[in-house]
Amino acid sequence: MKIGFIGTGIMGKSMAGHLMAAGHTLYIYNRTRSKAEDLLARGAQWFDNPIALAKASEVIITIIGYPKDVEAMYLGESGILQHAPKGCITIDMTTSSPELAKQIANVGLEHGITCLDAPVSGGDIGARDAKLSIMVGGDQKAFDAVLPLFQLMGKNIALLGSAGAGQHAKLCNQIVIASSIMGVCEGLMYAKTAGLDPLAVLEVIGGGAAGSVQLNVQGPRMIKGDFAPGFMLEHFVKDIGLAIAEADRMGLKLPGLTQAKKLYDILMQQGHGRTGYHALFELYLRREVP
Repeated sequence: MKIGFIGTGIMGKSMAGHLMAAGHTLYIYNRTRSKAEDLLARGAQWFDNPIALAKASEVIITIIGYPKDVEAMYLGESGILQHAPKGCITIDMTTSSPELAKQIANVGLEHGITCLDAPVSGGDIGARDAKLSIMVGGDQKAFDAVLPLFQLMGKNIALLGSAGAGQHAKLCNQIVIASSIMGVCEGLMYAKTAGLDPLAVLEVIGGGAAGSVQLNVQGPRMIKGDFAPGFMLEHFVKDIGLAIAEADRMGLKLPGLTQAKKLYDILMQQGHGRTGYHALFELYLRREVP
């Protein structure tokens, strides 16, 4: 397939690389060309703007920053849906708004374009190893057509409903992570304060009922003070903000998520947005948890 790929950041560059390694023709647009240099060196073709890329592509994949970026990329005057050919399938893999995903899908239909929302979970390691979880909303026929592409990027792939369903599922994922990472911080902080070796404690409890990706993968990083981003804190704050907004719209109370947002907002105010989301442990270490 001729695949247009927009967004070659921490995760996108690995995802695009898997598609190209499988033999697909890869067209690239990114706001910062330097982030695409590795892919271009391997044979990807650069486009100076999304209009030209859209016109040349059979499938267009985006994984960009914020809902406002997604809205501009798809619905703006120079957006994808104004210029992609009829029959094109678009796949937005950004974590974004479920309502925006529905709007994009409806506008796409007006142009003869099928739009899927397909956010992912697994971070930089999942993207690198092609083991992402991919949560999809949209048309069954389009899903079936691009499933081989999803299978090049992930292992746990599901169509969960109509447009917006993928985004709702990803917000479920972020809700679970938000409270889980607070639990990891508090457990490790308790071990440290009690005079125990946190790594030794982690090895024991990680094999029991407390075991999870957040404990077993992020826990050791937190103990070592390694807060390099596999997934940036500022994007996680964006995601949990979306989840809170959707919960409010549905009349749903999520106190764990609300508390996590308060703690992450403190880190954002302190300028830690470009670190990994597991840097929440720093707040506990500094005894700055309100």
